[in-house]
Amino acid sequence: MKYQIPPKIAVINSFAGYGRCSMTEALPIISAMRVQACPVPTAIFSNHTGFSSHFGMDFTEQLEEYLAQWTRLGIAFDGIYCGFLGQEGQVLPIASFILEQRKKGCPIVVIDPVMGDHGKTYKTVTPAHCRALKDLVALADIVTPNLTEACLLTQTPYRDANLWEADDLQKLCASLHAMGPKKIAVTGLQGSFGDGGPESFLNFISQQSPSGGPPKTACLHTPSAGPSRHGTGDIFASILAADAVRQRDFYTSVQKAAGFLHTCIQASNALKIPEKDGVCFENFLHMLEDAPNTPLTPASCSHTRE
Repeated sequence: MKYQIPPKIAVINSFAGYGRCSMTEALPIISAMRVQACPVPTAIFSNHTGFSSHFGMDFTEQLEEYLAQWTRLGIAFDGIYCGFLGQEGQVLPIASFILEQRKKGCPIVVIDPVMGDHGKTYKTVTPAHCRALKDLVALADIVTPNLTEACLLTQTPYRDANLWEADDLQKLCASLHAMGPKKIAVTGLQGSFGDGGPESFLNFISQQSPSGGPPKTACLHTPSAGPSRHGTGDIFASILAADAVRQRDFYTSVQKAAGFLHTCIQASNALKIPEKDGVCFENFLHMLEDAPNTPLTPASCSHTRE
């Protein structure tokens, strides 16, 4: 048997002991995809904040020294994936860490700019927090905002997820590209154009052309498996990050992530797992192990533009 050294990715996110989300999803998913996941906690919770109560400990004061230790040891990463940041003050040490890793040759930075959903910011996210995240997004190669977060980053007026046309989404992504990222996947849309129908979920994808031409865009329809569940965005971004450090094609990586989520949501609904518990991804991790770069469920592309 021929062995290979797994690539290493620094995973910057919160940790919740109960309720599938953030770090407790990212670590097993990235590991299942044969990538070494090295955690950087931004906050520690007994359970995620969607429950009626929780214990939480902010990690802002410890974050700078935590990352500085890796720098002292000369550790270099093949990728960085950054998710939830609990405080505005966490942006600067993380940005410094990204820049230091870039000097070491780190080729991939994935940012999931967690700020809100359904047109509203989360309780802990302030306007200053949103502004600071723009500086972090500028350092990314790939960003995975939901519709609300894409609007917040670009100061675009929010409207319901089923009220967007392809031209509107192209303009939204053009504003995000202007901030720095080369690849964008906007999530949280619903079937409202093309042939997807109202019972599909959409991921709008935009990739800058290496030749400098117009970005290539596409809208991927995935059949609905039921209402979205807690933590699905973390799963989506984790799959994209692991695929990116393994140099997988971005579009088919989005297909893979959407298909995996479809399977997980469908099973979780059938098992009557509470929404706050997230999805039972553990049942399906084997589907990600060296999975071919193909979708895991039927999907259609209703719009492409070179």
